[in-house]
Amino acid sequence: MVTDKDGYAHLIQYLSENLGLFTNVGANPGDSTVLELFEEQLAAQIIMICGQNPELSFSQRNTVIREIDAVVYDLEEVLGKMANQHATTEQIHFISEFSGLIKNLFDQEVSDMLKA
Repeated sequence: MVTDKDGYAHLIQYLSENLGLFTNVGANPGDSTVLELFEEQLAAQIIMICGQNPELSFSQRNTVIREIDAVVYDLEEVLGKMANQHATTEQIHFISEFSGLIKNLFDQEVSDMLKA
């Protein structure tokens, strides 16, 4: 659906090019980790997509959820140990932006899915 598209490959490359941003450790050990923030942001985006497209069938929603699970797995792979560090403010902003870009990919794919 999304993970096999060129746009997704470009986003993973964009993340890889910005890994230096994730070498800084967050200041507050009580804050969320990088991966937790990605998961929260992506979950919110998927909820938004499903809410914006109530005509999605149960099967189509499951496809979207399985695909977001694959995205999270890829993020874990790319980020490695950095996924478990506490996020800095700069990382939080990047994660928010990146999650929005992922949502854009899903928006297009869901639109195409509903046209089919």
